[in-house]
Amino acid sequence: MSTIGSKIEHGDSFKKNEEASRTLAQSISSKASSARLGGGDDAIAKHHKRNKLTARERIEKLIDPATKFLEVGLFAAYGMYEEYGSAPSAGVVCGVGIVQGREVVIVANDATVKAGAWFPMTCKKNLRAQEISIENRLPIIYLVDSAGVFLPLQSEIFPDKEHFGRIFRNNAVMSAMGITQIAAIMGPCVAGGAYLPIMSDEALIVDKTGSVFLAGSHLVKAAIGEEIDNESLGGASVHCEISGVTDHKMKNDDECLQKIRSIFWETWPFTEGRV
Repeated sequence: MSTIGSKIEHGDSFKKNEEASRTLAQSISSKASSARLGGGDDAIAKHHKRNKLTARERIEKLIDPATKFLEVGLFAAYGMYEEYGSAPSAGVVCGVGIVQGREVVIVANDATVKAGAWFPMTCKKNLRAQEISIENRLPIIYLVDSAGVFLPLQSEIFPDKEHFGRIFRNNAVMSAMGITQIAAIMGPCVAGGAYLPIMSDEALIVDKTGSVFLAGSHLVKAAIGEEIDNESLGGASVHCEISGVTDHKMKNDDECLQKIRSIFWETWPFTEGRV
């Protein structure tokens, strides 16, 4: 059987198309790099000043060494919400990574983007990540660091059955299916978003950084006149030693991520290729 071949004519038309393709590829690469920066260099610097890792740094430390993270939805919310300063990647990083040799879905709030607040597209992206977990029966890890719903757009987040409330329904469905859900509270976990980690199988919280409450200290003061700080209201000590809402109190992001890895190590039998 003869080989089917093709001949490329390197004429003017070819060169014009090649240049156009290269320009387009460079443009996409540049926009991807910008999206990965989240809130930008200044916001990242402020984040580091608080002794916190960024969402992408957390994912990098969580997954197995020398493995790749398959990101989903990098360009989510691209060109949207410009009137509010934009929301790169919808303020959340989602995808599939390898933890202790096992594929897992990872959802990490990007607190450099509007303090990790939930835009309508943030909700859609979280739902897509849960959908991937359900369809492929993959464990899911939530790295929570969010100020809650972006209030100017709250009317677009709750009403649809494919909106915010669906996330908590999915938590219950995944639990019934036996899909492992682990949540690490590595920053604020506020209002409706506070339900998600609590419905997970295990919840970790970073001391002096993580906090869980339906209303923060300022709102408490405005509502009932009580003066209290966020740590006393819903910090790591409160939820690990008094309420029992969380299971593990971690001293920093690094220890928290290593604890998640150890949970995966202890949970599943050894398989070849696990590191």
